[in-house]
This record gives sequence, C-alpha cells and structure tokens, in this order.
Amino acid sequence: MPQKLLVGTTKGLVVFEKMNQQWQVQQTHFLGMPVSIIYVNELTNTWWAGITHHHWGQKLHYSTDEGQTWLSVPPPSYPLAAQMASGKPATLKKIWSIQHGGKDYPNRLWVGTEPGGLFVSEDNGQHFELVNALWNHPSRMNQLEWFGTGRSEPFIHSIVVNPTNNNQVYIAVSCAGIFETTDSGKHWQPRNKGLIAAYLPNPNAEIGHDPHRLFACATNPDVLWQQNHCGIFRSIDGAKTWKDISDKNGIANYGFALAIDHQDDKKAWVVPAVSDELRIAPNQALSVCRTVDGGQTWQTLNNGLPQENCFDIVFRHALAIHKNTLAFGTTTGNLYLSENNGDEWICLSHHLARIDYVSFTQPI
Repeated sequence: MPQKLLVGTTKGLVVFEKMNQQWQVQQTHFLGMPVSIIYVNELTNTWWAGITHHHWGQKLHYSTDEGQTWLSVPPPSYPLAAQMASGKPATLKKIWSIQHGGKDYPNRLWVGTEPGGLFVSEDNGQHFELVNALWNHPSRMNQLEWFGTGRSEPFIHSIVVNPTNNNQVYIAVSCAGIFETTDSGKHWQPRNKGLIAAYLPNPNAEIGHDPHRLFACATNPDVLWQQNHCGIFRSIDGAKTWKDISDKNGIANYGFALAIDHQDDKKAWVVPAVSDELRIAPNQALSVCRTVDGGQTWQTLNNGLPQENCFDIVFRHALAIHKNTLAFGTTTGNLYLSENNGDEWICLSHHLARIDYVSFTQPI
C-alpha cells in the first residue's frame, strides 16, 4: 500500500498521500474534533485515533481499513478505588500514548494516560486493565517525585517495547522519569541514573525527571534516546545510565520532539526551542538539528524553513520518520516534510489547525 502521513490536529485528522510525486490531502476524519493521539499498529495495520472532547471526555476509535470505516471502543477507565497522590479519585483525562506488545504478544496494547496510569489490553484494545504494579509503585504517591509539568497531573507519553524481548518495556513519565519492566509489567524500576533535574532541590534525584520523548533503536534496543526538559540524553546500556549529549555550543538542547534512525543507532533529529518559559524557535528561526555520531556533534538544518519572525514550536509527538523521510507539524498549523534526512524541507500546508501528532503509516 502507498505510504501515507497522518496528521492529528485540534480540528481533525488529516491524511496526506504521495501521488504523482507530490504529497496531497487524501482525506479528513473527525472534522472539527481535537485529535489528541494517532497510532498505527504495524502488526495489524490498524489505525488508532483518540479524540479529547471538551464536554464528553476522551474517546477512542480504530480503523482496520485505513480510515474508510471507524469503530469505537470504551477508553481505559480507572477503578473506583484508584486515587491520586492528592487523595482525589483518579479519572481519565487524556490518552497520550499507545504501543503494541510486540510479535510475541500480537493482541497486546499498552496505553499511557494522564493522570499517570498505564493500561494494558490483551484483546487488541477491546478491554483495558490498569497496570497495578506501576500504579502502586511507592514513588507515585510522592508529589515530589510524580507531578505534572505544564499539566495538572503526571502523564505517560512514551512507551517502548523491546523488539527482541517483548517482556521488556520502558515508559516515560512527565514528571517522574523513565521506568522499566522486564516481566511484562509485574515489577518496575526507575532508570534515571545520569539524568539532570535542574528544577529539583536535588538535580540528581532518582525520580522526578521530565523526559519529553523516548525511543529505542529497533536494531539495537540497548541504545535509547530521550529529549528531556534539561537537555538531550542517550543511553547505550539499556537505560541503566544516561549521558547528556546536548550541544554545548549550539541550539540542540531544550525541545520536545525527537526522531531516531532505527538502522543507525548514532543518528537522531530534534527540533529545538528556547526554553520552557519561551516556547518559540531559537532566534525566531525554525530549525531541525541532526547528529550522526551519537550526539558528539550536531548540525543545524534549516533549508526551506522560515528563518525570521517565526513563532512555531513542535510538540513531542509532532515529528515522525520513515526511512529517509521526516515530517513535522507546528503549533501554528504548518506542516513540513523532508525526503533527504532533513537536508531540505518543503511546506505541505500553512493552513492546518495546531498539530499535536504526526505519524507515517509505516512508522519504521
């Protein structure tokens, strides 16, 4: 099937397809609705879309025919006894991430939510159960270790399943940090050694970190990358330790979005921003930074991107990669694409609503 680009905006899901050597809008779904998540399960070719209604809450839809028809399932629901650290009942606010369970568990789906709960389905998303071992982790009830950042509650925005050992799963929590299970969710350990939390009284605390995005290289899953509130970090030992690889003399540092090359474990891309306080592109010039040597050096790529009076910023799920093609969307509704690893960019649209999610239908 032809490659497609799925773009989740605050006003619907827009599907682009390359036809006659040009990317064009093929179809729009959920017109006028805020699409909070897009996920393509490449094992089943199922598209998932989360809709965050202002009045009706989170809805979850899926399609097995590339959007020709959509079905809905009940979203994850917190048990009545589940409580936040504040003592208030836990209720689903938003679905942030979905990930299949790997080839060993083809019917499994992991779902990360706000306020900080991880859910699992063993029947392709028809029913979900809260992963109690993580929810009951002693650190979660400590409001100095699990807390919201930019949101009122912590949330799980990244889920990584080791393709060579599907029982090993990493999650990223903002704010808490990286956690790992090696037994399909029965036990969890924090994996934040080497990270920096400059906003905490103890910057080297075990828990309380703010990863913005997390990935593991598919062909070498011991190599993990994260774009973090306090820089860019990389691990080469399965998240046991992390090294700060931010560009000390450049702009590759703070930001939200991250993409990695799943064939070359030393290559990655980020879209920098000034800071949490000033969420704009550095020097009001939109750029993408790329490393090909594991973060030892960074190159700024801006050919085709606006270089003055730019107010664009790219959220954590709004950068995607497929082979040599990258695409990203911005908060001002601009969609950019490169088909040569980021060397040159074209604008596919200036007219979309705020873009929260970007995904290719063949993600890796």
